Amino acid sequence: MDEEIRNRLENDDSGLLTYEYIANNVNNEGFGHDVDWLVENIIRVDKTGQFVVSTARYLNAIDKTAFATQIDQLIKAEIAVDRERAYLGVLAASIWGDDYKERAATLTASDDNFRRIYKRLYPIGI
Repeated sequence: MDEEIRNRLENDDSGLLTYEYIANNVNNEGFGHDVDWLVENIIRVDKTGQFVVSTARYLNAIDKTAFATQIDQLIKAEIAVDRERAYLGVLAASIWGDDYKERAATLTASDDNFRRIYKRLYPIGI
């Protein structure tokens, strides 16, 4: 990524520009060198969590193994930001599958991010 693009993304006021850059460049050579900075930037600029969730869902769909570290960072950031639980349900279904509620006991035992999201979504029952 060149310096002009980096400067423009640093001034992103919602996360949309950073998300669009990720979506449009994920398959470009050199993306792997920029992905950590891009994830940090979207977490910094997205105050609602909308684009943080979209990025986590997108990277998970592209290659959940290759982007596991970045997805983990995005999920943790969303848990901290989304106090109103506006996007957590969509995130849970996207990352752990539509049947995550049925598998909640297993998932809470094996995945701390899932446990934290599930506890936030369903405060009674864990």
